[in-house]
Amino acid sequence: MISRGNGEAVYLQVRRQLESEIRAKHKPNDVLPSEVVLAERFGVNRHTLRRAVDGLVADGWVERRHGHGSFVLGEPINYKISQRTRFTENFAALGKKTESIVIRKIRIDANGGIAKQLALDAGEPVIWIETLRCVEQQPFCVISHYLPANLVPGLMYDYQGGSLHHFLEHNYGLRLQRSESLISSSLPQGDDARYLCMPAHSPILRVKSVNLIEDSSTPLEYTITRFRADNMQLRITT
Repeated sequence: MISRGNGEAVYLQVRRQLESEIRAKHKPNDVLPSEVVLAERFGVNRHTLRRAVDGLVADGWVERRHGHGSFVLGEPINYKISQRTRFTENFAALGKKTESIVIRKIRIDANGGIAKQLALDAGEPVIWIETLRCVEQQPFCVISHYLPANLVPGLMYDYQGGSLHHFLEHNYGLRLQRSESLISSSLPQGDDARYLCMPAHSPILRVKSVNLIEDSSTPLEYTITRFRADNMQLRITT
């Protein structure tokens, strides 16, 4: 119920009640009733209702999608980045189920930044694997993996999904450790918005990382990871 004259602004009361309902009843990607319906329900004008929803957007509870309404977002996921970050293990520790889906596997020639990051000469063969990572059946990130083909013979055909780092360790005896990560933001490119089920005008976090063979200076993997910026936060650890 909305109480007038109790010292608390009406829009804050509406915001608080909506947040409480989102916590108790809604799940990510649920659509809230229209502003007209909510304004009538709370007995307020649309300006007051809009201020309340603006607060939910600012706090990361709701996302407005032009022409489609206001969608409930999940609580941000803490994703840890460290020397030995593993996607599957990260989320297993949080009690969440994960899935890694192979989008494509291509053999390409090293060039430009890929050759530089993997310490290869231009034209040397590289395996490019594109994967979609899901958490609790929801898209979480898209990753481009680049690996020197001569260090992982058979990877192109044998790897079918799941933890790539576990596969490399189990099949090649190669453990990886992260040497550096560069983090930036941008708009999604190519098919990323479609894979991540997000608006093309919403930002993503892009993380470029180089992973070395453990206890060596040999690069084994260069990755470019694209995260939805609205449902996760990066936690950098040493």
